[in-house]
Amino acid sequence: MIADLVASVQSMTVIAVALLIGLPSLGTAIGFGVLGGKFLEGVARQPELTAMLMVRMFVAAAFVDAFAAISIAMGFYLLYAQNPLLGAVLAYANK
Repeated sequence: MIADLVASVQSMTVIAVALLIGLPSLGTAIGFGVLGGKFLEGVARQPELTAMLMVRMFVAAAFVDAFAAISIAMGFYLLYAQNPLLGAVLAYANK
């Protein structure tokens, strides 16, 4: 019974880590694609604003990348640190 609970918690943790690493990476790739495309459209329409558009593009890229970096860090923490969910299951099982 306890082994089934531990296996269930660990398997769900691995699935959560996969989602925490995979989905933000996909979102970042889409975000950078849209951001780069809009930057090129803006430069093609008004080449004299290239410097201003590039600064704004890099600021937006930092925000897009920060979301993925935070989520990936959370995923690795959940994968490699002591699992708090597993500790709660074991504490409940020992009662």
